[in-house]
Amino acid sequence: MIEYYALIKHLHMTTAVLSVTFFLVRAWWSVREVTLLQRRWVRILPHVNDTLLLVLGVTLMVMLSMWPHQHPWLAAKLLALFGYILLGTVAIKRGRSPMTRGLAALGAITLFCYMLGTAVTKDPLFLLPT
Repeated sequence: MIEYYALIKHLHMTTAVLSVTFFLVRAWWSVREVTLLQRRWVRILPHVNDTLLLVLGVTLMVMLSMWPHQHPWLAAKLLALFGYILLGTVAIKRGRSPMTRGLAALGAITLFCYMLGTAVTKDPLFLLPT
């Protein structure tokens, strides 16, 4: 299965870009209270993509035998993912006001950037000066 590593990694990165793109559009629509957010495909497509993203990530983890308890950067990335999901739900549907949804969206994007930086550097403290 390792012969498919490059393909799976690139698919994982592609679905991550699609995920954050879908999130940005949906969060913008939520803050602006655009009715397109209620369309069936808008509610379903991001979840299909995010499921694929997660499956690809777990596949990479298993392929490489990389476990969060052995790799602090991976544990940090997964914790940030939970925060991203929680803030994302506030940004898109649970936030009571446009301001709350907008602030949650900014927080979610900040966490996404942290996950990206952690994945690239393999260092959960990459933001700290060395």
